[in-house]
Amino acid sequence: MRIKKISHIAVAGDNPSETRELYENILGLNFSGSEPVEREGVTTHFFDVGESSIELLEPLSDDSAVGKFLKKRGAGLHHIALEVENLDGYVEKLKQAGITLLSDEPQLGAHNMRIIFIHPKSAGGVLIELCERVEPPYSV
Repeated sequence: MRIKKISHIAVAGDNPSETRELYENILGLNFSGSEPVEREGVTTHFFDVGESSIELLEPLSDDSAVGKFLKKRGAGLHHIALEVENLDGYVEKLKQAGITLLSDEPQLGAHNMRIIFIHPKSAGGVLIELCERVEPPYSV
């Protein structure tokens, strides 16, 4: 088990065209694509930053988790994602340590990544996503 890198930093927002203007046209980041993640109720928009990326989360509805986040907190930092090797090993280790996870098992996220979130109450107030790249095909 090891953490390979910061995969991405996710920002919740409800105006992706304005944010894209800043990230792509003003800051010069490469827009690498959008992908809906129906299970999470979001469309993800990725911008490359070296080996990592910024992920803009656009809610598909006001009652999605990100929609609720925006109503409560407004646009801003949503989570930090760490790409790991042996996600299942980390899940077991976290459970044994009494760390609160937002799901019992990893789920399929954007970019064919298996993901699981550590609850902010167990991580100093920060929502942390652990993710592991898998080869297609993969289903949860």
